[in-house]
Amino acid sequence: MAAMMPRSSSSLALVLLCLYINISFSNSKVLNSGFSVEMIHRDSSRSPLYRHTETPFQRVANAMRRSINRANHFNKKSFVASTNTAESTVKASQGEYLMSYSVGTPPFEILGVVDTGSGITWMQCQRCEDCYEQTTPIFDPSKSKTYKTLPCSSNMCQSVISTPSCSSDKIGCKYTIKYGDGSHSQGDLSVETLTLGSTNGSSVQFPNTVIGCGHNNKGTFQGEGSGVVGLGGGPVSLISQLSSSIGGKFSYCLAPMFSQSNSSSKLNFGDAAVVSGLGAVSTPLVSKTGSEVFYYLTLEAFSVGDKRIEFVGGSSSSGSSNGEGNIIIDSGTTLTLLPQEDYSNLESAVADAIQANRVSDPSNFLSLCYQTTPSGQLDVPVITAHFKGADVELNPISTFVQVAEGVVCFAFHSSEVVSIFGNLAQLNLLVGYDLMEQTVSFKPTDCTQE
Repeated sequence: MAAMMPRSSSSLALVLLCLYINISFSNSKVLNSGFSVEMIHRDSSRSPLYRHTETPFQRVANAMRRSINRANHFNKKSFVASTNTAESTVKASQGEYLMSYSVGTPPFEILGVVDTGSGITWMQCQRCEDCYEQTTPIFDPSKSKTYKTLPCSSNMCQSVISTPSCSSDKIGCKYTIKYGDGSHSQGDLSVETLTLGSTNGSSVQFPNTVIGCGHNNKGTFQGEGSGVVGLGGGPVSLISQLSSSIGGKFSYCLAPMFSQSNSSSKLNFGDAAVVSGLGAVSTPLVSKTGSEVFYYLTLEAFSVGDKRIEFVGGSSSSGSSNGEGNIIIDSGTTLTLLPQEDYSNLESAVADAIQANRVSDPSNFLSLCYQTTPSGQLDVPVITAHFKGADVELNPISTFVQVAEGVVCFAFHSSEVVSIFGNLAQLNLLVGYDLMEQTVSFKPTDCTQE
């Protein structure tokens, strides 16, 4: 049994993995050896999304609800054809990270929602025909020397969009992105210079990066940010477009976020993203036609102590008869979500292994909760996720979360929409993606020391 030690409400910040990202480079030579990114918790006082009026427990409840909302907006097809306009049906802008970058010449600073399940980077642009209220300045492409709209006849327009939609003059390539909650973005598919800068004044520029310049954007987007930074798969995601510079490799290490320490997490690219050494294990990425944006793995079972629970998987989570690619790994979803049958089997095994008083979740969201000792501790079993070729032992802070004073709950939830290995389960693991080798690797790591 492992000791669960949520000693104070301040420790709850670890589950709220919504971060502000500051990208730093010393010079262009960094690209040869890789580079790293500091990620700051959304509820840190350093974050533009920090809310003074929210209690730690309110933040926990909000994070749990965002997990379910995000899952409901996953769709197996990332790009679908349309007779009138090119459409992309993906999950809503409920991403758990923010990223600071610049576009244009001269550089114009943008704060975008990082989405590992989105295959395009877009931002609000002037002139706005019908835009959501943005509290920061909106990018005006007419003031940039390097902005260009992609022609409808271009290979990129033809390859990215199943049925290219043209502007009224039949020249410019148009895009439409529709999210599951009714939110949408429409505008020009363009190329522009992206600048990733550092606090010491140096920067690295990526010219001719494909972006979406949105003139019609409505929905649940947050006013502090402008659009989405696509870190999923697909030909125009930021990862794909930087692939030649980073060798198709990126990794992250998510640290438990205690408010008193303000520990930061790291996002790494290129050679800095290699996951190797003692304890490192790898599992294949599974490609799915029509779902190239998402990162699929094959989950075979969970273990609770010595008891193994086979993962059955639902029809909604697999999409293949042999069970390959039956779960999405996502850094933007807090909880781990499983089909009802699998969740029930796992919950029963966990409950059998814990000797403590069961209580109710005050928010009525999580179903397996316990009262902690007066010192704030609970003995919980070691849970291992058995991926194909990779056994990943989860940390106690990854499997249980404090939801109220003296109450901790199992941080898994049922979902009939899609199976997701969430970011809470990935705490204190170095998680590396190698898109050339088509693998995801895990290594136990103290992410506070990275």
